[in-house]
Amino acid sequence: MTRRPRLTSEEITARLNMIPGWTQTGERLEKKYRLPDFLQALAFVNTVGEAAEGAQHHPDISIRYSLVTLQWWTWGSGGVTELDFELAARCDQIYQALQGKA
Repeated sequence: MTRRPRLTSEEITARLNMIPGWTQTGERLEKKYRLPDFLQALAFVNTVGEAAEGAQHHPDISIRYSLVTLQWWTWGSGGVTELDFELAARCDQIYQALQGKA
């Protein structure tokens, strides 16, 4: 896989404005999603997992009952890349689609 360039702090700050709710935590992008219950949290994580597998790029995932925390970063680049932002936005789309089914 091609190494992706790490974004600068200024580039990260500018891009964070385009994906509401995401924050920079150290060298990672992070967002917490609240779902109605554990099963819906699992469904969300499974769908995110499919998108991640398709991109061959995987987030750190934490599930605490109905609270899912996702973190994106590119270990090979040592920080956040454009791909992390693309997948963060995709996670928001997945969440919105699942909320529409609830």
